Amino acid sequence: MYVKICGLSEPEHVETAVEAGADAIGFMLTRSPRRITTARARELAAMVPPEVLTVAVFKGEPTEVVRQAVIESGVRAVQLHGNHPHRDFTALKDLGLTLVRAGGSEADLTCGAFDEDLLIVDAPRPGSGEPWDWAAVRDRCSGRWLLAGGLDPSNVAEAIEAARPWGVDVSSGVESAPGVKDSALIRRFLAAAR
Repeated sequence: MYVKICGLSEPEHVETAVEAGADAIGFMLTRSPRRITTARARELAAMVPPEVLTVAVFKGEPTEVVRQAVIESGVRAVQLHGNHPHRDFTALKDLGLTLVRAGGSEADLTCGAFDEDLLIVDAPRPGSGEPWDWAAVRDRCSGRWLLAGGLDPSNVAEAIEAARPWGVDVSSGVESAPGVKDSALIRRFLAAAR
């Protein structure tokens, strides 16, 4: 099971995620309580071994802004969350990075439909941390897709069984308070997902 831990902002949590076996680590470079600067993202991304994907997350920013932030941060993947049109992914293809499309279950659920490499299927209210009907997307998604939204160590195994995703993505489900990651929860989430 591919696991992405998102919204990291502190070195100790990046170290924990890497040591516990995360496949990808996300940095919020968009409006969020977890937002960090591109300089901080560069510092954290430099700690991550090459086999772990570092992802810069954006929501609604123009592609020129995304491009500049990605170059400055030194990450290896770009995640566009929300209603980004296909042309935004096309505009970033020349960077040679992994492209990640993230949206709700009403979006096109075929990974690659927007020329992305990974697809994240999120809750109806992304970022809310609220569990939702994970089974609603079972057999509707194809390719390399990750389930997100309302996941935490206590329910991720159930969510995987219900939706049968290729991977999972978590942020608030491994926090002790909004925007504050918890190393023990990160370890527990990775163990439960696997």
